[in-house]
Amino acid sequence: MSIKAYSAEFLGTFWLVFGGCGSAVLAAGIPDLGIGFVGVSLAFGLTVVTMAYAVGHISGGHFNPAVTLGLWAGGKFAAGQIIPYWIAQLAGAFIAAGLLYVIASSVPDFSVTGGFASNGYGEHSPMGYSMMSGLLIEVLLTFFFLFIILGVTDEKAPAGFAPLAIGLALVLIHLISIPVTNTSVNPARSTGPALFVGGWALEQLWLFWIAPLLGALVAGFSYRWFKS
Repeated sequence: MSIKAYSAEFLGTFWLVFGGCGSAVLAAGIPDLGIGFVGVSLAFGLTVVTMAYAVGHISGGHFNPAVTLGLWAGGKFAAGQIIPYWIAQLAGAFIAAGLLYVIASSVPDFSVTGGFASNGYGEHSPMGYSMMSGLLIEVLLTFFFLFIILGVTDEKAPAGFAPLAIGLALVLIHLISIPVTNTSVNPARSTGPALFVGGWALEQLWLFWIAPLLGALVAGFSYRWFKS
């Protein structure tokens, strides 16, 4: 892989975090005009669609450590490139969250104690869902996300539609799970905001690594079995 592929992963993950989390932090709660969780769901999906079409041909358009691991498990990615891709993705997520923090903090009453679009469970779940509920839904939804990705990028799938299908899948995932965990299915997306919130967000971050990676692994090996 070249530096161009890593840069594409950086940019794609940056756009996902800045666009998705930015919509939640900056636009979701405006009285009367706020986009709400439906709008946030669409924003996350649109970030993936747009950047997958823009740079997917350069890096594969992962923008997510779980996607990278799942593609490896599915036989579509080299093991030696997992860590470099993760580093690029985490860097993009961190820079995006940092710039979002700078922009959002210019409002007098802004505080990261409101969550800053972080993922959480228990008292930090939007609707108070338990750790077990959060773990289960993150594993399940990441499984289906990776299974869809592997299917629509298969050589036998219709050409040109993969980014659209993947983006729509991410919209649906957010529509289902924002009330439960604020939706992760992406360890980089969870890590960026958590680094600025600190405290509880970092303490609960383990779940938003373990669950997506587990779901991705199961999806990758399952899809490989279907193809065998």
